[in-house]
Amino acid sequence: MCGRFTLTSPAQALEELFETEVEPFPPRYNIAPTQPILIVIGAERRAMLARWGLIPAFAKDPSSLPLMFNARSETAAEKASFRAAMRYRRCLVPADGFYEWRKLGKGRSQPFFVRPADGRPLAFAGLMETFLAPDGSEIDTAAILTTGANETLRPIHERMPVVIGRADFPRWLDCREVGPAGVASLLRPAEEAFFEAVPVSAAINKVANMGPEVQAPAVEKGERAQEIAPAAQGTLPF
Repeated sequence: MCGRFTLTSPAQALEELFETEVEPFPPRYNIAPTQPILIVIGAERRAMLARWGLIPAFAKDPSSLPLMFNARSETAAEKASFRAAMRYRRCLVPADGFYEWRKLGKGRSQPFFVRPADGRPLAFAGLMETFLAPDGSEIDTAAILTTGANETLRPIHERMPVVIGRADFPRWLDCREVGPAGVASLLRPAEEAFFEAVPVSAAINKVANMGPEVQAPAVEKGERAQEIAPAAQGTLPF
């Protein structure tokens, strides 16, 4: 699952990665569902904002639907809610990493910031739909595709977002010529060395916390932050 992520890279870095114009924006350390997110859509690569939480075009009352901020890549091409978007409106979701929680038992969990080991921005596989409300207004919405976690991240959570590599951007975004079968091979876990996971402060648990403090290293009782810093090198403290 991917329920929170971050995008703090400057617009220039995103323009270089996606080869399209990106309006400058403030760093976002704790992006949550229902908030606006940046997406890149179309073979011509147009950057735009969309609500994180896909609303199918056929929906009549969005309030009666579950919040679909993730879509399982294994079934997206068949499910009614995602089938049309998977065929005609695939998109990329720029990010610098995401957050996941490892269950510890008795209602406790440890949050982790999962980030690319090379420190560069990345692209999640996404789906986009435009919902036409009864009053005539339009709402652009999006979901992030997930897949099974790789061995590195499985101790934290069984799912992870699908990452689309730069070389595969053209195939993923070409919805005119390339159907779901043509991109099925891209819907796989990231390579084992791609991500590193860092235990972070419980501040990330609150959506209202939007500053860099949510990425502060976790400190267990009697420990200092630097004593768990090896997790930042890709070794999980289990």
